Amino acid sequence: MKELICIVCPNGCTLHIDTDSDGFCVSGHKCKKGLLFAQSEMQDPLRTVCTTVRTVFPETPVLSVRTSKEIPKSKIFEIMQHLNGFLLTERIGIGETVIGNICGTDADIIATDNILKE
Repeated sequence: MKELICIVCPNGCTLHIDTDSDGFCVSGHKCKKGLLFAQSEMQDPLRTVCTTVRTVFPETPVLSVRTSKEIPKSKIFEIMQHLNGFLLTERIGIGETVIGNICGTDADIIATDNILKE
């Protein structure tokens, strides 16, 4: 049996997942969101990546960014390696794309802060 804590809603249910030859059975969820979360975690876990990228601007040496949508959990290390080597050279605003289709995930890296022209 595998246990997960649901992170989808404030309930924070402890989910119990039993696997067998027919698939898996989920218990412990108080709402449908918990069931869907457990199914997703067992089949294809997804995450949103929030981090920073380096910039060339002395007044803002790093810019906070995130993925535009959830990406496969298995791609996080590859994405972080790419972002660690990235240097932003353009001034951009909140919501603008920093890197498109990061590592072939169909997710963009978008700015969550501004580095606008002075």
